[in-house]
Amino acid sequence: MSHGARVIRTGVSSGGPAAPPPVTVASSSVGSDSELMDGGYFRSCAGMLKVAQMISLLIAFICVNNSWWTDYSAYSFFQIVTMCDLVMILFFYIMHIFRVYRNLTCVSWPLAEFLHYLIGTILLLIGSIVAAAKSYNVTGLVAGATFGFLATILCVISMWSSYKVSCITESTSKYH
Repeated sequence: MSHGARVIRTGVSSGGPAAPPPVTVASSSVGSDSELMDGGYFRSCAGMLKVAQMISLLIAFICVNNSWWTDYSAYSFFQIVTMCDLVMILFFYIMHIFRVYRNLTCVSWPLAEFLHYLIGTILLLIGSIVAAAKSYNVTGLVAGATFGFLATILCVISMWSSYKVSCITESTSKYH
């Protein structure tokens, strides 16, 4: 007894060249595939979300780095997680801007970015919880943990908006 094939659709394509963006006369940032940079990604929702994540992670790192703290293991973990997340988000941001994913088709970039967000968000949430618990009301540590939580929320929003998965049951035959 077959209930039909199950199709999983995501909001991102997993490879191959993407369809060219629509060309408008008023916008000079949208161009052909031969351009080096994707100027439209700067103003896209995903691009601005990545910039907001990087800024909040940088502020969290600076707040914790410039504060006085006694629990070395908790805050060194927080600093390592924030910097690793910042570097990886910057890497994917640059990859989108310069369209590197079109040339390196051997890697499933949407899957790689999803796994980065999943693992990075979990580690950032753990680091932010520990940093908040060990802050002892030191202003810089509380601010760092707050910006860590903000970056965690932004990462969850980015992951949710970019990788919405919907399972659709389709029949195996059109005339069933």
